[in-house]
Amino acid sequence: YSSLVIQPHCFMAVFLHLAFSNKHILLHSHSYPEPGVCACVYKRNHLSSCQLSPSGHHSLCIQSMDGMLMFFEQDSYSFGRFLPGFLLPGPLVYNSRTDSFLTVSSVRQLESYKYETLAVATEAENRQDPDLPLKTGGKRLTPDWTFVLGEQALDLSVPSFSHSSSAVFVLGERNLYCLRDNGQLRFMKKLEFNPSCFFPYASVMNGTTNLLLANHTNMLLIYQDVTLKWAAQLSFVPVAMRVANFPDLKGVVVSLSSDGHLLCSYMGTDPSFFSTPKVDAREADYEQVDAEMKKLQKIIREATRTQETTLMSKYLCSLSSGVGSSTVVAFSAFLNGRYPPADLTGDISVSYNSPTGVPRVLQSRFSLPLALVCVPSFPAKTTKFKITVDTNQPPVDIKSIFPEFSAKSEDKDGNSLAFQFLSGAKVTVLASKTSQRYRIQSDSFEDMWLVVKELVQRFNQHFSKLGVKDFKKSFSGPLPLQEYFLSVDHHFQLRVSAQQYQDLLSERAVQFRAIQRRLLTRFKDKTPAPLQNLDTLLDATYSQVMTLAEAAEETRAQLEEAFVRLRSATHLLVLLLSLWQSLTPDQTAILEATLLPLLQDTPQLGWEESCDAAVSHLLRTCLSRSPKDQATTLAQAGGLVLGLPRDTVRLKKHITLLCDRIAKGGRLTLASEANVQIPAQVQSLAAPGESGRRKRGRDTVGIRIIKSESSSLSDISSITVCLLSFTRSFFNLFLILLPSPSFLFQT
Repeated sequence: YSSLVIQPHCFMAVFLHLAFSNKHILLHSHSYPEPGVCACVYKRNHLSSCQLSPSGHHSLCIQSMDGMLMFFEQDSYSFGRFLPGFLLPGPLVYNSRTDSFLTVSSVRQLESYKYETLAVATEAENRQDPDLPLKTGGKRLTPDWTFVLGEQALDLSVPSFSHSSSAVFVLGERNLYCLRDNGQLRFMKKLEFNPSCFFPYASVMNGTTNLLLANHTNMLLIYQDVTLKWAAQLSFVPVAMRVANFPDLKGVVVSLSSDGHLLCSYMGTDPSFFSTPKVDAREADYEQVDAEMKKLQKIIREATRTQETTLMSKYLCSLSSGVGSSTVVAFSAFLNGRYPPADLTGDISVSYNSPTGVPRVLQSRFSLPLALVCVPSFPAKTTKFKITVDTNQPPVDIKSIFPEFSAKSEDKDGNSLAFQFLSGAKVTVLASKTSQRYRIQSDSFEDMWLVVKELVQRFNQHFSKLGVKDFKKSFSGPLPLQEYFLSVDHHFQLRVSAQQYQDLLSERAVQFRAIQRRLLTRFKDKTPAPLQNLDTLLDATYSQVMTLAEAAEETRAQLEEAFVRLRSATHLLVLLLSLWQSLTPDQTAILEATLLPLLQDTPQLGWEESCDAAVSHLLRTCLSRSPKDQATTLAQAGGLVLGLPRDTVRLKKHITLLCDRIAKGGRLTLASEANVQIPAQVQSLAAPGESGRRKRGRDTVGIRIIKSESSSLSDISSITVCLLSFTRSFFNLFLILLPSPSFLFQT
């Protein structure tokens, strides 16, 4: 039997393959014509072909990528025709019953061209515009009939196993069509899957056709017209299928995969007619069933009680001493931005139900290694910011403190180590050879926080392992407040810019909606009126809205980065303050909660106003200059609505004052308000017998409380401050008016 080989190298070959041997005999070959521009197209484009005559006389039709049909008779080129309105090639098939060619055009319709129509049409020397008159002799090429598919066709097939049958099958992306030779629809099947290929073959019933249909879920479906008869599972998605007959295999299904594997298979085996014999029914012994049920319930109760005790001990042991079973959970950590994080610690919370249904919660804290955010590098000699930490122990080797960085360090002296953050900043740690000092320096003030924190923690672990109990660390230099205030000002400026962009965006959005309403009114008007450049104004407003939205989004991203860097700078300032004044862990926690009241910035409540309120509270209470000022502040406290301040002058002044009072011996505590004694000067404000003044004072306090309540109901934090103010005012007023007998009778 013969086979056809089409190659994209401007030649074709027809071979004679001898059955049951590996010999191939070349019958003839022919190069494609290369008329001018068409030569390059033939070289690089894929072609589809069909064979006209089933006899020994080979007539070939080849369709190229530019829509040209080339006809060959044996080894000679006959003619070529361009299909009208061609864009991309589709399936091509020859119908021997009507002597016509069927193809699917780019407009998703099935077209039929008779061979005679193609032969007498215009010669295809080059593509011509269909609207222009013909330059040469011949007729314009038009299809004999068309059928609108509405979807792209995957394959065409014209079965010829019966001369009386007249069917043309079209496989679409979602439907299967069967048409007559004249283009009339016989039936259509809607597919609920994504097909890959199909093949029609003869059916044992007259008037019907069987179809092999494969889909992309490795399923082979057998249809008889539109009825599903069989389904089988394949090991791959076939791209072509045929029904073949071999000497020892009759009616085998041959499937071809996309990687070139052939599979010859059958669709199933003969069904088994074995049926399970009927079991004789017998009466149940209810006493035996009841006894067995009680026994099983007892076993279940004991197993549940034992399992509950075991689980509770395991979890408790795991939390207390680390003994018992544990579950390892793997997770990934990555940088959320192009800047170092403010903290490498995290919290894990596990909620579960015990076997008895009691909910339990386990919590734990973990720390990520420093090597996730930085790598060792070469030390820097000149930097902008420097911090010196002193200890009371002999100097240690820095590389022994950071063993994971010492192996890849580029400094071999042993008294310096550099950390290169993934965001680009570099932090260098220098150890003095003679004194007990360690210097941390970098060009970025915020990036030094993680290295300083890790250095202090590893110092504690190192000397704790050596058994040193009197290890102390301190910071002797001046506090870097000016460097810290640079981060504060940068964050505040970004907040102001974000608010301005938000206001401008709101104004432009209102303007855009107003212009839309005007245009809609003009368009709905029955009498057309000029637009008066409203369309131009609409386009300009839309461009402004998009530009402002992009700028606001960029500013919001910069604000998030600035807040993370501000948190890092604040953590570093708190650590230096604790080392400078040897603060206890409780005092350090109070200071950290004061300077970092928020974990995330919001447009409604920002860091500046929250921090200013917290610092002002400490300055008025536990860090006040005298008990008189503290008691007066408690008596005059009132709720204030927190909002974006005009500038950061007041905030920086309060932070500086906070550091000064801590340096002068101020004690950070939360219990100072309850231990304040009311001075005699404050008690003399309401002497016994001055009922009018007491009444006015009581009325004044009541008026202030009402004002604070009415002005702070918009925010939860303001309501809390208002309630605290009311409690403090009432408590101090009660202490002042308590010695008066007349007040007791009036009350």
